[in-house]
Amino acid sequence: MVALQQALMIRPLTPLGTHSLRFFYTGSYGVMTFPEFVGVVMVDEVEVIYCDSSIGGAEPKQDWMRKLIKDDPEHMDWYSNECHTSHNTFKTTTEILMQSFNQTGGVHIYQRMFGCEWDDETAEVNGYDQYGYDGEDFIEFDLKTETWIAPTPQAVTTKHKWDNDRAGLFYIKNYLTQVCPEWLKKYVNYGRSSLLRTALPSVSLLQKTPSSPVSCHATGFYPDRAMMFWRKDGEELDEDVDQGEILPNHDGTFQMSVDLKSPAPGDWERYECVFQLSGVKEDIIKRLDKAGIRTNRGQAGITVIRAASALFLFASCITGVFIWRRRKGEEQMFYS
Repeated sequence: MVALQQALMIRPLTPLGTHSLRFFYTGSYGVMTFPEFVGVVMVDEVEVIYCDSSIGGAEPKQDWMRKLIKDDPEHMDWYSNECHTSHNTFKTTTEILMQSFNQTGGVHIYQRMFGCEWDDETAEVNGYDQYGYDGEDFIEFDLKTETWIAPTPQAVTTKHKWDNDRAGLFYIKNYLTQVCPEWLKKYVNYGRSSLLRTALPSVSLLQKTPSSPVSCHATGFYPDRAMMFWRKDGEELDEDVDQGEILPNHDGTFQMSVDLKSPAPGDWERYECVFQLSGVKEDIIKRLDKAGIRTNRGQAGITVIRAASALFLFASCITGVFIWRRRKGEEQMFYS
């Protein structure tokens, strides 16, 4: 299981044809320049709702979400209430966690990442629910076994308590497999003109020095549901290849790279880089050709782009998210 903080900083690759609804929220303690609570809702890696404890409410971030709210005004009221309620819950929970870890001060971060994915071709649905504390996994829900996994001793008591709450387990499973996918489908329907658009990338071959790996870099594509790989003699390569993560650009598009260890001089014509984008039938193929490789300054420039994108992604992810609770009058999902 990957640490939650790492999972937030490096966006997971979404399979082709799959839509995602992800909730991130972050509670902080001892960080004077950052709100105590920040929440973000993302659809297909696009921010659609934002809130934090300093503004005291929720804000739509996309035109289609504003239209949805206009059609259903109670939708935003619900989100604003969630922001306020989650702030209070996170504040109390952080204090409990500090006691469990024998901490009396310092800087601490409590996070939750949960949501669902829906394949619009196969109708397959998948859900997940993870908690993290100070950059380490704290507890995670196993949807298959309907039990909680506790990787740290401090989470064992919480695991037993939540495992014994059959009503709570039923609610979480129902939310991840039924409610969340229905909301996701609704969001995709409202935002289809934006979310389902396609933008093809520019693809370049980059190499820092003659002995460095050759990097195939694609930038400016949308959506993020894309794949890129190297082929030799028409066969996809698994060895001598370093697959990079998909990173966001500041204009809402994405970029990614896949590196190939420098091949033997006589073999170059046998290699090609292939880019595939969800919703686009034809692949973009870039054949390995020395004359088309950008070196030194081009590679340095792309390094700066990657670094800037990583910082942008981190800034977005550290904002945290909303908790989808039971309706008013019912028990909350986080049990202290």
